[in-house]
Amino acid sequence: MRQGDRWAVLDRLPRAGHETAAAERQKLLRVRGRSVAWVPPLLLCGAIAAVDWNTSGEFRVISWIVLVPGIAAAICGVWGTAAFAVLSLLTYVLVDNAWPHQYQTGLPDFILVAVGGVLATLACAVRVRGERRMLHMRDIAETTRRTVLRPLPPGWGDLDHAAVYLAADSEARVGGDFYDIQPGPRGTRVVLGDVQGKGLGAVEAAAALLGTFREAAYHEPELATVADRLEVRMLRHVRYRKAVGRGDGERFATGVLVGFPDTSGAGEPPPDVVEVVNFGHEPPLVVAPGGVRRLPPGDGLPLGLSEFTDAPPLVLTVALAPGETLLLVSDGVTEARDAQGVFYPLRKRVAEAVSADPGTAEPQRLVRFVRDGTLRHCGGRLADDTTVFAVRRRGPGPVTSPSAAGD
Repeated sequence: MRQGDRWAVLDRLPRAGHETAAAERQKLLRVRGRSVAWVPPLLLCGAIAAVDWNTSGEFRVISWIVLVPGIAAAICGVWGTAAFAVLSLLTYVLVDNAWPHQYQTGLPDFILVAVGGVLATLACAVRVRGERRMLHMRDIAETTRRTVLRPLPPGWGDLDHAAVYLAADSEARVGGDFYDIQPGPRGTRVVLGDVQGKGLGAVEAAAALLGTFREAAYHEPELATVADRLEVRMLRHVRYRKAVGRGDGERFATGVLVGFPDTSGAGEPPPDVVEVVNFGHEPPLVVAPGGVRRLPPGDGLPLGLSEFTDAPPLVLTVALAPGETLLLVSDGVTEARDAQGVFYPLRKRVAEAVSADPGTAEPQRLVRFVRDGTLRHCGGRLADDTTVFAVRRRGPGPVTSPSAAGD
């Protein structure tokens, strides 16, 4: 699976709307790449004419031919529907005139078929316009999503990584979850966050935080400074929204900031150490073939709530041995509920999977496992945006593309 196809996992969720219906309809009405949408209305037209020809004069069904342009309006284009409207009218005239005068349905049904064809053509034009609008909105949403959640090249920042993002609002296809990897002179920094709330306001806040992270994570030598920059950016963003009259409450964001220090220089931290700042988010899991453990929470407040504390963000230094994978998720995973209201037991499920197959600790397989388990647990009905993100230091040997998690 190509890097650009990682978003295809969204299409595996149950979705409603014109966009999905149109796409599924086009798939069903194509054979070897050619459209066969004209076949059903044509067969219906022939069937009605044949039935009418073989019935008694007291039971005529030719007026049912008004259904033909109606069927065409649902599956064909405007010109195709108009063609079937004309064909239906001509078929009606030919078949009806073939009967003796006393059995002909005459002008009233002729008007019915003619008006039905016109209305079907107009309805098809409305349907096609709506589908085009939905496709245009899909392109806008896709562009927005790629701006916020940019594709990450394989091995970016000298990390093996894999990610899956599932939007709870499948029509919007983008939400308030965000993640990124930013390599820099002092090592590689990783972030995953979840903006409070939904809608375009959450997307705007996520984009603001990501922009700050990409700059600060590259330039700032200390992870604590990066954390400070993110907090200031969140406060500025909230103030700006209020100033322009779009304040929608005290918005904040939970998140996890991880630093993989550069170990190439003398006196640098050992390669089995990472730095972590937790902004009130679910602590990451460390997944290895030998088991699963949870990192300390760090007791940090969410971004945007610094007014409630004078303490600087706490930077934890924790061990991460070669081959161990950091698993970061949003609350769409940890708060996913089944039909009985039971939360998804993430740590337990991952531990069982790693125990049965140590290879599950690889980022690509781990992300795929958590994604599938979450969807099964909640029956595909996501209550919140869901992000699964796994990273570890790149080891020797060939590396599978991170987009394989969506295969």
